[in-house]
Amino acid sequence: MPEIRGGFHEVPASSVPELLAEAARRGVPAFTLSTGGRTDKEAFFHAVRETFPLDPPLSATRHVWDALADSLWSGLHGLGAPHAVVVWPDAGPVAEAHGDYAIALDILRDLPPTLADPRCTAGRRTELSVYVASAS
Repeated sequence: MPEIRGGFHEVPASSVPELLAEAARRGVPAFTLSTGGRTDKEAFFHAVRETFPLDPPLSATRHVWDALADSLWSGLHGLGAPHAVVVWPDAGPVAEAHGDYAIALDILRDLPPTLADPRCTAGRRTELSVYVASAS
């Protein structure tokens, strides 16, 4: 079984089922972000709206990166869970990130340290594990 650990990780697509099974076994909330292999802004925003608890909800017509980051952070923090897992199984290689894809990855990369920081969370930390896999 793979170890679930906080932070941002690039993993092989073949490890995603095991990661999700381990999260379920441990009772950890897990979110699967699927963009159908697309890495553009529209696909990412749509997938985030469909997958995560958001606070406040995101507009379906206005795509603002800062609003997405804030809404996603607040939604995950609002779970009140000590640990959560995010898996993006059909993303693509992190090393090839550019444009919208790089921004999306930066947002996912910034979530774990801030959700784990007691100063940012008023002491109600969430250890977030983000796994990005190459599209299969």
